Amino acid sequence: SYSIDMGPLGPGWQENPRPFSCSIEDPTKQTKFKGIKTYISYRVTPSHTGHPVYRRYKHFDWLYNRLLHKFTVISVPHLPEKQATGRFEEDFIEKRKRRLILWMDHMTSHPVLSQYEGFEHFLMCADDKQWKLGKRRAEKDEMVGAHFMLTLQIPNEHQDLQDVEERIDTFKAFAKKMDDSVMQLTHVASELVRKHLGGFRKEFQRLGNAFQSISQAFMLDPPHSSETFNNAISH
Repeated sequence: SYSIDMGPLGPGWQENPRPFSCSIEDPTKQTKFKGIKTYISYRVTPSHTGHPVYRRYKHFDWLYNRLLHKFTVISVPHLPEKQATGRFEEDFIEKRKRRLILWMDHMTSHPVLSQYEGFEHFLMCADDKQWKLGKRRAEKDEMVGAHFMLTLQIPNEHQDLQDVEERIDTFKAFAKKMDDSVMQLTHVASELVRKHLGGFRKEFQRLGNAFQSISQAFMLDPPHSSETFNNAISH
């Protein structure tokens, strides 16, 4: 069950009584079926056990889909996107690891997601046979979607109906405005990226050449030139 507390700003999720963090390290190329199948595994170490487990991206993907299926009322951030080519290039592996770390930080700090049994299974199970059993158990969970509401422990305080309706209307307005604003920001940022890869790139190159020219000018006056300053503006 998951508890809701009534705080000074209204109802909110009760914090995890046993907070923890989790590290993701050492991405390593592995093979199976005598080299036919190749993948990257990550060493995942939760702070409250100290025992590492090794997970592939597909295990993260399984957990992500379980979270979406169970917690329809909670926003679960996306995993880093899949990539068909270049999966074993060093830059891609490092970038994916950094994004998985950010994703994991959100999971462990969330008062509800961090206590999900499927998440605990993901973090602690090191035995293949037990992994499959726990995986099936999570997939057969009936308290998902709207049924998740039946697992909540709510405050006993009386709630004024008009106050509740006003809070809901305010949140609906916030959610719509936030959604529209994020879409607008995404569009503007995408356009800016496109321009920086195109015309802006040439303009910045011209600006860089101008700074290099100034640096070269200062180098023509050795007694008064500053090597540190010249290096800074010529970079």
